[in-house]
Amino acid sequence: MKLFLAAASLAVFPIAVLAEVVVTDPWARASILASRPGAAYLTLVSDMDDRLLSATTPAAGQVMMHASETETNAITRMIHLDALDLRAGQTVRFAPGGMHLMLMGLTAKLEEGGQFPLTLSFEHAGDITVEVPILGVAFTAPEAN
Repeated sequence: MKLFLAAASLAVFPIAVLAEVVVTDPWARASILASRPGAAYLTLVSDMDDRLLSATTPAAGQVMMHASETETNAITRMIHLDALDLRAGQTVRFAPGGMHLMLMGLTAKLEEGGQFPLTLSFEHAGDITVEVPILGVAFTAPEAN
């Protein structure tokens, strides 16, 4: 009887609500040399406020989140982000010339036609792993879904 009451309580009063983050259009450009950093791009949408805390991949020693900022003198520079706040329902795009995931210390050259796993760690949604296809060196962006 106690087990039934506990199960019924959980059904009516959920203990925690987990965010769902949808990750679409992941991709990376092929790299010319393994000694140079790579970059990965994707699109995120969360159904509730959440925060992207970090990213990891066996393809690189470190993944850093960067945003781009253009100063008044028209010089653009990268800014390291420790975390990225996601607002419920807002689309966040990582794209060339803007926000990106910098792949530092590549374990091998990123070869066109290959792919690698990328794990994104969110404050509420937890870990989400996606396969990132490696596209051509001159590729600019996939068509938006």
